[in-house]
Amino acid sequence: MSWWKIIKAYFWFVIFTIFMLGSLAMGYDPGKEIYLNFSQFFWEMAAFLPLMFLLVGLFDVWVPKERIEHHIGLESGWLGSFWVIILATLQAGPLYGAFPIAYLLSKKGASVRNIFIYLGTFSYIKIPLLTFEIGFLGLKFSLLRTMFSLPVFFVVGVLMEKYLGKDYKVRVAKL
Repeated sequence: MSWWKIIKAYFWFVIFTIFMLGSLAMGYDPGKEIYLNFSQFFWEMAAFLPLMFLLVGLFDVWVPKERIEHHIGLESGWLGSFWVIILATLQAGPLYGAFPIAYLLSKKGASVRNIFIYLGTFSYIKIPLLTFEIGFLGLKFSLLRTMFSLPVFFVVGVLMEKYLGKDYKVRVAKL
């Protein structure tokens, strides 16, 4: 790999590092706060992602492609969307943990519609988050938000399937 490609690939990381070091050296308070937030997020990811990738790897090996295609593939219909919603609501963790699962589901034959429904549901309607929401905002609010959110995820899933095509597969970006 040439030096230019390396510099181009890591340009924003270098700029961020220079800003952080300059902020710490000069005592710039907003820069210090950004550094503290970044380091907390970084260590959270460092603790979470290895376990996530281990589970994704086990899922990739243990669950056959045919089973995924049958239950949440192109021909699964609304029942497949139901299974994806159940899968997403039972999971815990931050949203960046859902993307490896979404990639794996795409690789194993899940429909585009169900992948987008999975991502939307994972971001909004996880059982661990719902328990906190009910505790702070009440059951009525949580039920109303869920009733209004789910149809939006279905619409987005259908629209993305029409836009991307039924045979679209998620690609991994390479530097």
